[in-house]
Amino acid sequence: MLAVHPTLVGRRSARWPLVGLGEDRVRAAREWRRTGRRPPHHREHIVTVALVGAGPGDPDLLTVRAARLLAHADVVVHDALVGDGVLALVPPDAEVVDVGKRPGRPVPQELISTLLVELGRQGKQVVRLKGGDPFVFGRGGEEALALRAAGIEVEVVPGITSSVAAPAAAGIPVTHRGVAAAVTTVTGHRRAGEPDIDWRALARVGGTIVVLMGVAQRAVIAAELMAGGLAADTPVATVHRATTDAQVVDRCSLAGLCDHPVRSPAVIVIGPVAALDVTALLDSAAINAS
Repeated sequence: MLAVHPTLVGRRSARWPLVGLGEDRVRAAREWRRTGRRPPHHREHIVTVALVGAGPGDPDLLTVRAARLLAHADVVVHDALVGDGVLALVPPDAEVVDVGKRPGRPVPQELISTLLVELGRQGKQVVRLKGGDPFVFGRGGEEALALRAAGIEVEVVPGITSSVAAPAAAGIPVTHRGVAAAVTTVTGHRRAGEPDIDWRALARVGGTIVVLMGVAQRAVIAAELMAGGLAADTPVATVHRATTDAQVVDRCSLAGLCDHPVRSPAVIVIGPVAALDVTALLDSAAINAS
């Protein structure tokens, strides 16, 4: 039995009995996926972990499938970037495990994967809840491979990635005719031993650059992009806690990003589109029309 540190556990649930599939394994599994409820009165059990994208923060932006799985979860294992509004949808009798990686409290990925395997083998309905989309810088692929290697069925539920949602919430279209015909999403966080990102080459690609988890490295990122040819006055927008009541949008130049105060977590948008605020223009048009 894997020991989970008590500080990671928020709420605990009564253990659901192992529920099986009997002879109609495929039909039962499909019904579980469709409704989020396990079929009763079978001899064998379903062992499934759902890797669920929680979206950018606003619970209204969850997919219908994600909300259904949350409503029937026995255990929810979540990251630090999952919004409080989303976690409020977890049943009160469900077990909640916070495995978010924070400064001073790292949680090894190997421990998280082992925990998911252990919970899956207990026959519980497990939701692995990840901010944004589970396969966009969320290590969802690693967890899916670990679960499948252990013989555990995995369901992947896509979510709205913050690389698109955060700019949109700030009124910034990441592509815009005549302004940006391409968008590159990149992480600003690199683990020791991983190859560095060639920011100078990225500067020559053109279009919009969206940086996730890059607040701590923003000075290095800005310097490297300018060394690669991006103009010092290239527009930059930072979006903190996108789509939530705590959302804050700041704008500066690429050169100014080095010294610009930015609160984490934030998405950094770099390129001409960062100067746009379509939402403000629409609001202004509505006011003028009235």
